[in-house]
Amino acid sequence: MDEEFVPENDDVNTVLVQESSELLHILLRESPAVIAQLCHMMPGEVGQHNTNVPTPSSTLVDQDRIKAVLEYFSLASPAECCSFIQSVCLLCQNIPLHLETRLMSVAGSAHGVSENTCAFAVDQSSLSPQAELQLTKRRRIDHWGYYVAAAVCLLSRRWERISEHVVKKVQLEDVWVSQRTTNKSKERADQTPRAADRGSRTPESDVEYGSFESTMTLETFLQGLAGKVTILTGPAGSGKTLLMSRLGQQWANGLGPVAPSYLFVLLEFRQLNLLSSPVSLSDLLFQHYLRPEGGDSAQVAILDYLISNPEQSCWVLDGYDEFDEKLHCKAVRREPVLLHNRLPVADLISGLLHRRLLPGSTVLVTCRLQDVVDLDGVSDKVGQLLEWDRHEIKDYVETFFNARDSDLGTQALDLLFSNQHLLTLSSLPVLCNICCICLEQFLLGQKVAEEMRSQKEEQSLPRKTAFGEIEEEEEVSILVESRSSHLRQGNEERMMESPTPPTIAQVPTTLTQVYLTFLGSYLSRDQRKSYAQTKTITFPHSNVCTSAILSQYRFELHELSHLAWRGVEDNKILLMEEEIPKGVLEFSIRTGLLLQVELRDQEGNLVNAYCFIHRSVQEFLASLKNMISDDVSEAQLRKRFNLKSRWMTKSDQKTKFAGSLYLYMCGLASSQCTSALVQITWDLDVQGVEGWVQKRQAFILKLLRTFCQQNNLTGPKMLEICHCVQESQDKELATVFMNTRPTLEFRKIRILPKDIDALVFVVNSGGENGISLDFGACSMDLECLDVLSKCQYINHLSFHSRKYEDKFAEKLSSVLPAFRTLKKLEFRGTSLTAEGAASLASALQKCPLIREINLSDNNLGDEGVKHITTVFTKLQNLTSVKLGQNSTSFKAINNLIDNVSLCKNIQHVQADEMNEVTVTFLQVSASYEQPAPTISLLNQTWRKMEMVQLARSLVGCPALSTLNLSGATWNNDTLKTLVQFLPKFNITEKIVMNDSCLSVQHLVILTALLPGCSQVTELLVRSPAQVCIRFSGEMKIQKKKNSQVLCLSNCNLKPANLRSVWNSLGPSPALTVLDLSHNSLGNKGLKNVLDILPHLCIIQEINASNNEITMEGVVMLAGILCSNDTNLTQIYISGGGQDQVILKFGADKSHDKEDLKMFRINSSNLQPADVATVCRKLTPCHQSLALELSQCSLNHIAIEHLLKQLPKMTSLQRLDISRSINSTADALKLLNFFTKNPKVTSVELGSQIESIINFSKIKSEPLFFRMTHFILNGDNLAILLNILHEGPRLSALNLSSNQLGDEGVKTVVKSLPKLQISSYVDVGDNMLTQQGVMDVANTLCSCTGVSDVDVSLEEDGKCLIWFRPNPDFENTLSIRGSRLQLDHLLTLSRIVSDCPTLTRVVLINNSLQFEWIQDFVKLLNCSRRELCVSIEEGWIRAEKAAGLLCSCLVVNSSIQTIRIYQTTLHLTLKSPSAVIADRFTDSAQSLAIEKIGLVDCGVDVHQLASMKNIIQHCSSLTEFEFSDNGLCINGVETICSFLPFLPKLTTLSIASKEHAATVVDMLLQTLQTSPSVQCINLSGHEFNDPAAPSLTALLPRLQSLNLSRCTWSEAAVQQFIKALGQCVRLETLCMEFVHLNEESKVHLIQKLQNINSIRCLRLDGWRMADRGAEELITQLQRWRELRKIMLSENLISDQSGVQLLKALQSCVHLEELNLSRNQLGNGTAAQMAVVLPSVTHLSVLDMSENPIGDKGSVSLAKGIAKSKNLSKLYLTSVGTSELRAITASLARCPLIQELSLGWNSCGDEVALELSRVLPLCHRLTRIDLENNMVTVSGAEALLRALKCHPALQIIRLWKNEISKIDAQRLHLRDKRLNFSSI
Repeated sequence: MDEEFVPENDDVNTVLVQESSELLHILLRESPAVIAQLCHMMPGEVGQHNTNVPTPSSTLVDQDRIKAVLEYFSLASPAECCSFIQSVCLLCQNIPLHLETRLMSVAGSAHGVSENTCAFAVDQSSLSPQAELQLTKRRRIDHWGYYVAAAVCLLSRRWERISEHVVKKVQLEDVWVSQRTTNKSKERADQTPRAADRGSRTPESDVEYGSFESTMTLETFLQGLAGKVTILTGPAGSGKTLLMSRLGQQWANGLGPVAPSYLFVLLEFRQLNLLSSPVSLSDLLFQHYLRPEGGDSAQVAILDYLISNPEQSCWVLDGYDEFDEKLHCKAVRREPVLLHNRLPVADLISGLLHRRLLPGSTVLVTCRLQDVVDLDGVSDKVGQLLEWDRHEIKDYVETFFNARDSDLGTQALDLLFSNQHLLTLSSLPVLCNICCICLEQFLLGQKVAEEMRSQKEEQSLPRKTAFGEIEEEEEVSILVESRSSHLRQGNEERMMESPTPPTIAQVPTTLTQVYLTFLGSYLSRDQRKSYAQTKTITFPHSNVCTSAILSQYRFELHELSHLAWRGVEDNKILLMEEEIPKGVLEFSIRTGLLLQVELRDQEGNLVNAYCFIHRSVQEFLASLKNMISDDVSEAQLRKRFNLKSRWMTKSDQKTKFAGSLYLYMCGLASSQCTSALVQITWDLDVQGVEGWVQKRQAFILKLLRTFCQQNNLTGPKMLEICHCVQESQDKELATVFMNTRPTLEFRKIRILPKDIDALVFVVNSGGENGISLDFGACSMDLECLDVLSKCQYINHLSFHSRKYEDKFAEKLSSVLPAFRTLKKLEFRGTSLTAEGAASLASALQKCPLIREINLSDNNLGDEGVKHITTVFTKLQNLTSVKLGQNSTSFKAINNLIDNVSLCKNIQHVQADEMNEVTVTFLQVSASYEQPAPTISLLNQTWRKMEMVQLARSLVGCPALSTLNLSGATWNNDTLKTLVQFLPKFNITEKIVMNDSCLSVQHLVILTALLPGCSQVTELLVRSPAQVCIRFSGEMKIQKKKNSQVLCLSNCNLKPANLRSVWNSLGPSPALTVLDLSHNSLGNKGLKNVLDILPHLCIIQEINASNNEITMEGVVMLAGILCSNDTNLTQIYISGGGQDQVILKFGADKSHDKEDLKMFRINSSNLQPADVATVCRKLTPCHQSLALELSQCSLNHIAIEHLLKQLPKMTSLQRLDISRSINSTADALKLLNFFTKNPKVTSVELGSQIESIINFSKIKSEPLFFRMTHFILNGDNLAILLNILHEGPRLSALNLSSNQLGDEGVKTVVKSLPKLQISSYVDVGDNMLTQQGVMDVANTLCSCTGVSDVDVSLEEDGKCLIWFRPNPDFENTLSIRGSRLQLDHLLTLSRIVSDCPTLTRVVLINNSLQFEWIQDFVKLLNCSRRELCVSIEEGWIRAEKAAGLLCSCLVVNSSIQTIRIYQTTLHLTLKSPSAVIADRFTDSAQSLAIEKIGLVDCGVDVHQLASMKNIIQHCSSLTEFEFSDNGLCINGVETICSFLPFLPKLTTLSIASKEHAATVVDMLLQTLQTSPSVQCINLSGHEFNDPAAPSLTALLPRLQSLNLSRCTWSEAAVQQFIKALGQCVRLETLCMEFVHLNEESKVHLIQKLQNINSIRCLRLDGWRMADRGAEELITQLQRWRELRKIMLSENLISDQSGVQLLKALQSCVHLEELNLSRNQLGNGTAAQMAVVLPSVTHLSVLDMSENPIGDKGSVSLAKGIAKSKNLSKLYLTSVGTSELRAITASLARCPLIQELSLGWNSCGDEVALELSRVLPLCHRLTRIDLENNMVTVSGAEALLRALKCHPALQIIRLWKNEISKIDAQRLHLRDKRLNFSSI
């Protein structure tokens, strides 16, 4: 080592000349004393001249002096020059190490200088302190130099040792690195949206955390690393440690980026893990790296030099991922760290990285990518080692096999490059090496097998590899002539025979299989050594012997896998010798699975340590241990099976391993690995082992399935799952994964070819339904696209990031045609230009299924857009193309418009400036006419030249439906250009120009379009924000002008602007609507509009709202309404003219029909004088007039003025003063006036509600009067009643909601006899109590003519008193929800007894108690009439129902019928024939009851039994019903027990909800002994074979039979049909929803031909179709007495329906017809119009759910109009919304009660028609209009009609075009409007 410091005297002057420039800069920074001392070394006057110490300002003088000194010694003798250089090195403090080393090496030591230079030597005996420091520095330099030289030797030896096993020569310039764009503010790189974020916009920045963009060689990357902290990352197996050793070797040779003068320190973190005690930097350097020669003095000198020159050191810290601790967890100290301070090693390294130790030194750290997060904030530069590409893989494989067998290398390359999965695995050096070993083993086996094939006869046996059996056609011949028990002893020979050259299917397909093969290869090395001396023929490299090899080393593999797992579990890579069993250690070293590592302990002594040949091998063996060891439970497996993300956070636990344990476990769970696992598993029971292995594999796959089903995984996790599924080779798991997530999104991660390969496997295995792949700012190599092209089921492919450029697009274009199912391509937000667009356009033409293309936010330019447009005509399935934000001009837009005429399926072209450009396409179909395309050019700034170009393009376009030019900036010339070309455009619908900032002058220009372009029908300008020009849709100019609409709303028009508008319109505008609202016209402008009215011949409406019009203008309008010069019919004014002013016009003035003229003022503050003036202006009107002064708050003076003018207004037909009368006094004043006017037909007055007075031209009575929502106290009520007494007859009197109370109502009720009322009195909602209810009920006795009383104290507060002139009508008393007490019931009983005409009493939900009802029934006396009583209470069920029935029979002998249905008690009383005691005293006594019924009231068998005693005494009982209750065999026995006691019983009804054959069998047998029974209801029962004879025996005597919903055995139904013909007395047959076969249905109907007495036939739900209908039609003609026929749900066609109705025409007594849910159409409806007039008794008609259509509804309306007795009409879902005619026909049906028109899409026209006919349908109680299209307008019309129709109970309006708020508002106004589904 001393040889390196021999002075080179011959060259010393040359070196000084070369370094003079740098020495000059160094000496200028030294102190003047140093410069003077150096000058003093010059002899004579030169030295003296230069020794003068200069002043600080003499810098130039210093520079000259130093130059002189350097020049002198450059030319001096070598000895003088050497002495000078030595002095410079000793005296200068800032000289760099590399320069100092070179100078000292050439100058030598002071002792080596020749004798004749002694005059210039330094006398050591007389050294000064400064000289002593100089000598000390020299000694430091010498020790430093020696130490650097020793490091050179160390690193050289290290590389020699490592390079022995290196296959390929390592050169830094051949290794590629991607430099990261640092972003220290983020921790997580992946930004793939999770489940909660789906649908939101994903952040898209071009640079992501951890992204590696700049690609360069490692040599280039390391340039400039001096003085910085550099991080080099790479996955496990990428060669980081090898590269660091190579870097050290290059430094040792004076090459590479690290200066040769630096000290190169290479430390491994796995070595540092052994330092458990605190150490100092000197300990780290001298004990654990390199111990210097020279003892402690050398160490001190080296450390002193290192402290003084830290920049002269380079610290390479290799393998941070193997370090036990995380550096970021250490608290960062602010104070500097001293070299002698002992600290934990982590603190020491942290100090080095954070520049607190040796600041300025060079630091290079290697780690895995996920560990970079620990080093955030300290790194100056981060790079990642790139994976090998195909060329590098090829180079390595050739090098690997060239050293062995070049022929095998060719075959290996072919196999490798034909297997995409192996190729992607080989992108890592370590995996490439493993793949090469596997291929070598495989190919050598094949080669040897071929040699043996020529020597031995071929024997075919199925080959079984370590990965399972192959198919039959790939069978191999294996000859084994040895036993496995002697294999390892070498006593027997083994021979094998292998197949012909290898195929792709035989090569390992997964990483796990590769490792198994690799493991077998290494194990076979031990075989070769064991049998080197034997003659045994073996083929250790053949893959067919892998299982055999593994089975022979079963024990060793168990031990080795256990050792590997212990290391993984303890997070240890290095294993001490004492930790490894001796046998395992020897075996592992022999096979090469373990390598020895040189380590030093805490004291620096060498220790024996070992590690696996690679960490991935250790992980594989650890996973193998989990799969083959029964001491690992499933719970432990579940805990260890966790996916590892490739991105680590600072909170994650540090691990030394790659986290691939789960990956290998998934691979071992593959069925292909079952055989190998069985061979390895340590168990003698082979069959048991195989089952155990398969169970463990199934458990691993189950865990993996759980991960596959999770839908909240990030992009990296999804890729990891794909790798796992690929390893498992399980297609079912792939399907589960794909079904869980149809879209895979990846954000800001690096994607490798192996990731894409795994993804392709999963998609191809389970993605038959198609997949969407979305790559957002993901870094990927072009090779990834080659791999992606293998994917078969990609529907949607998306790339968006600026990193994707033309090169990427060109590569993508080369693989696009491979995506056969691709429907959508997104390449947005990239750096794509026209060049890349051309490539994409060419490739897209080969994607016939493509539907959507998104190339927005790129840099295509006009040329690029043109390239894309070339695909429009070639892709027939295209639906949209997005090209926005592409740096385009108007030229590109014009090009797109030109394509509209070329590409016939373009539907829409939209360009929003240039930000959004979209072309939408429509699929061409011959089955329908293609709509015209639309063009939207939004937010453009138009110039005249551009407009001319656009106009010319539009002229050449085919018919356009819409041209949207919204948001544009216009000038007069541009707009005139558009107007000039517009008549040449083929536009069918409209031009939109919203938000175009149009001025008044612009509007005038546009107005000229109306007379100038006959195709323009509407010009709609509703402020500059809404501008629309509508067209007629006809291409050719019409001769006759169309009606046109002009809207200039909110355009700031002044009266002066109107003249310009009129001039533009021409002399005879063809306007039908003129809208000038929201301008500033005022009264003057209004007069201008009125002056032009004579020129507007066909005008229909003028809107002048919000134009600052005052009452002067209102009066002007009133005058013009009375004029005969115009056809003005309606004027609507609100806000006194300030708000709405609308004029409507009628038909032509020459029209004979006289229209009603309406003058409406709403929400105006009218003064009395205003009222008088308006009325005077309207007085001359000779036509019928309607005047509305609603919401005008008329005071008493205004009312007086109004009343004075009304007599003069002879043409007045209607006066509306709604919400204008507030006081009761004013209302009474109006009432007094109107009751004296004989022309008044109705008076409706209300406070803050509608108040309308109707007039007729002739005298009309009676008068309808309503006065509501006032406060009628005693005085006001008396005045009102006096007015009514003196007034005319009243049709109805409504005094509801007037706060009358009981006293007020009583007063009104007492006055009723004096009032002449023909219909009803309504005093509801008047705060009545129960006493008031009694007073109202008493009117039935006290007031002649009162027919019905309906009272309710529920929320609606209903109280109606009905009058009917005919005394024969039945009288009804109904009381609901009134919470009556016992005394009220007693009063009520007296009223019932005293009222001889009362026939019906209804008490519903009045909180009555059991005893009260009993007392009430006891007191009922019906005298000579029949009385029906209904009492409904929720508690009337079960036991109480049975008790109440018995109690009523006991307390009142007048009861003729009693029935309890659900919770309602129904009684019918007649005059008693005898008095029965409270209890029976004589068993011979009997009750007079005739009918008893218990239906669906919860009475069970026990309660029925308790009634047995009562029922047995009902000897007169003719009908008994016990239906839909709990009936079992015991209940039937009870019924059968009392049947013999009922000799007069004719009707028995035992319907059931439950099928029980034994029940009906017993009952029918009992009925055999009851000959009086003629009517039976057994619906819902089951008829089996034994029951059929009993039923057929009864049939001849039956008149009514109900067997609906019964179930039948086949034999039973045949017996029944056969016997049915004997039932000649049958009048009623009900067999609804009985399931019979088609033949049975027909036969049954045929059996009815002998029965002529049928009156009721119910066959609903038979689905008999036309065949059954035709048979039924033949029978109908015999049934002249038919009353009811039900045939719903029978699939009857329209033709059969027509014939059916023709047959029914002879059934003149028909009352009910149900044909719903069939297939009846227009023909049936037309026939019904003919038939209905013949069946005059028809009361119920149901035609619901039949497609009768529009024509059918008209025909049906004609028939309904002639059905005078119709009471119920059901027309739900009849296939038409045109039901207005049917609604109008109801005016001729006075008895109609229920109407259903739901689910027909009816609009307001039906609702309005209903509101008109309601006053004529007095009995109508229910209307169903649900699921139609009635709006608020229609609902309000119905609401108004309800006020005159108190009998109507409900109008259903659920699911109509009425908002929830409006529905609530309307419901509050009248609860009968129901908007719910209930």
